[in-house]
Amino acid sequence: MVIAAILRRKGAEVVSVGPQDDVATIARMLAQHRIGAVLVRDAAQDVLGIVSERDIVRCIAAHGVQAVALPAARLMTRVLHTVGPETKVTEALEMMTDRRVRHLPVLDQDGNLAGMVSIGDLVKARIDEALHEAEELRHYVETAG
Repeated sequence: MVIAAILRRKGAEVVSVGPQDDVATIARMLAQHRIGAVLVRDAAQDVLGIVSERDIVRCIAAHGVQAVALPAARLMTRVLHTVGPETKVTEALEMMTDRRVRHLPVLDQDGNLAGMVSIGDLVKARIDEALHEAEELRHYVETAG
């Protein structure tokens, strides 16, 4: 299975914030959308970075209550690990494990944002795939006898 199959099922919408949006605003967006990360994009919609729940926790640990007023540009992770629509789910899972990230922006062959996948999306896809394979094997065994 490839990332494009996950995006077809979940959609390509990506929640984003601006580099000037503060931590309080970002936290509200994460809670509202029930997600763990947002992309930081400029006015031209270019991706500048990503802010995750981990980034917010680290920011609060470093700055205390003043952290809620800091802009996304101050705490975002600027080095993005990305995948393409044709990346295999297993490769994406390996990348997430190796790089210790939970979200991967998906860029098409032209470098345009095509969506974002989370570790939860990938695990769900693998479980669905395993269940489907098990059902096919069960059906094969039942009809082969």
